[in-house]
Amino acid sequence: MNRPLDIQADIAAVMAPLGRAAREAAHVLGTASREQKDTALFAMARAIRRHAKAILAANAEDVADARAAGATAANIDRLVLDDKRIEGMAAGIEAVAALPDPVGRVLAKWTQPNGLEFERVAVPLGVIGVIYESRPNVTADAAALTLKSGNAVILRGGSDSFRSSGAIHAALLAGIAEAKLPAGAVQIVPTKDRDAVGEMLKGLDGNLDVIVPRGGKGLVARVQTEARVPVFAHLDGNNHIYVHAPCDLELAKTVLMNAKLRRTGVCGAAETLLVDRALEKTHLQPLVAMLLDAGCAVRGDADVQGSDQRVTPVTEDDYRTEFLDALIAARVVDGLDQAVEHVNTYGSHHTDAILTDDKAAAARFLSEVDSAIVLHNASTQFADGGEFGFGAEIGIATGRMHARGPVGLEQLTTFKYRVHGTGQTRP
Repeated sequence: MNRPLDIQADIAAVMAPLGRAAREAAHVLGTASREQKDTALFAMARAIRRHAKAILAANAEDVADARAAGATAANIDRLVLDDKRIEGMAAGIEAVAALPDPVGRVLAKWTQPNGLEFERVAVPLGVIGVIYESRPNVTADAAALTLKSGNAVILRGGSDSFRSSGAIHAALLAGIAEAKLPAGAVQIVPTKDRDAVGEMLKGLDGNLDVIVPRGGKGLVARVQTEARVPVFAHLDGNNHIYVHAPCDLELAKTVLMNAKLRRTGVCGAAETLLVDRALEKTHLQPLVAMLLDAGCAVRGDADVQGSDQRVTPVTEDDYRTEFLDALIAARVVDGLDQAVEHVNTYGSHHTDAILTDDKAAAARFLSEVDSAIVLHNASTQFADGGEFGFGAEIGIATGRMHARGPVGLEQLTTFKYRVHGTGQTRP
């Protein structure tokens, strides 16, 4: 059942054994040494490289189907694998292996007047379900992070990347077997049937401890509505670039171009440009023209439309939209207060940036914008666990409970208390 198959069966009967196997594996992983886990990770990375031809062949079939179905260029970019991206997966697994073991860390330690010694210690969450769309590399990232943090994982990839994710999983299993860790450590849902998601949201008979959804609003909304287990929500990346006076124009052009067009289909891509009224005459037209000349459509308010005849009118819905395409909404704002209000009103609390030489204004923006990641003079496309030094990430959590921002190793642990006494009793 570890090998993906497009089957039609009693989904509950298909899914229940995955939960039981994951729980058994979690007991092993929770007490595994760093050496055991790192041995498995390095073996998994070698297996990814060794299985590269099979992975690329599976991905080619997925991409062909996606093109035939009329997938957008952005969706194809999220789906497609090549030699560079496969090497990136393998290198990412090795980067996770090189990080310190998050399990067993003493987070706090103190002694009470009665002599009892208390320790708060990091422990794994247990069994994690990851539900994701399109990007097959999430299969490797999630497997590496959960194994290193002592958790078992059940992966449910998108139907468009079914073959690709399955081929990656087969390689990962080969590495896990080489390290003599249980195959239940990393499992993948073996069917495209959407009812499998429903079974995960029910908790698989109490065997699933947390769900991480990584995809569009529809997926995340369903998970948050139906889940009977805790959720680390990865919402859409409706991200903003705010250009505030004073700001070097070349810096603004460089960062904006990268934030919007480096990869339009990733969750860190900028979707709205805000330009300070004080920079309207000097910065607005060059920034808008740069985007348009690069093939990015611009929808703007009256001020932005006046800067270039190619700009089309913006709607309020545009300000709330994650385009994931060569398209951006734009607006001129009357200063920092209006910029912050706009971001907090229309954004998804994911990643937002201010470009300015005014350090006081930057400090206010970073403090007052209610997003998981806020940046000063840097591209929103740094919203990535690898760029944070986390090795990889399962997703960007935009909620406030437990995890926020890139979900890496530390965020995949919880804690327990260890108490040492010398025979104390409570009066």
